[in-house]
Amino acid sequence: MKISTVTFILALSSVVNAQLAVAQQPVRRIQPATAAIATAVWVGDTLYVSGQLPNPITPADTTKGMPAVYGDTKTQTDSALRKIETILKEQGLAMGDVFMMHVYLAADPSLGNKMDFAGMMASYTQFFGTAAQPNKPARSTVQVAALVAAGALVEIEVIAVRSK
Repeated sequence: MKISTVTFILALSSVVNAQLAVAQQPVRRIQPATAAIATAVWVGDTLYVSGQLPNPITPADTTKGMPAVYGDTKTQTDSALRKIETILKEQGLAMGDVFMMHVYLAADPSLGNKMDFAGMMASYTQFFGTAAQPNKPARSTVQVAALVAAGALVEIEVIAVRSK
């Protein structure tokens, strides 16, 4: 199938115009001074929240050589989603404003090195698709070899939009 030069130029022009529209949006970063990355970045009315790991149930004790304990996938998913909920609330948003989510699951050694999708879903369904918060985001869930924190099984990033 051949396309005409005019069709190609019109298509290219629309792509360039779309990129310019995004580039002209105001950008504001939420970045703690001690962090290596931004917690979140506003681009216009869209908030991009960096991947959130769960908080440990028991912090690491380096003096005793004890690693942090994070709990199972269900517990970790709950923790990561609560962190995201707090970030959104601080920015005047709620979980219902989330329209895209990426979930990264590591294999759980206690489950024969398989990811615990059911455990993740058990916590996820407490935040999305409920009577109190019926909105469900588009979502990708993938298994990864490992996450940056030893013992972490879940990392979640979201994109939310402020309603007008």
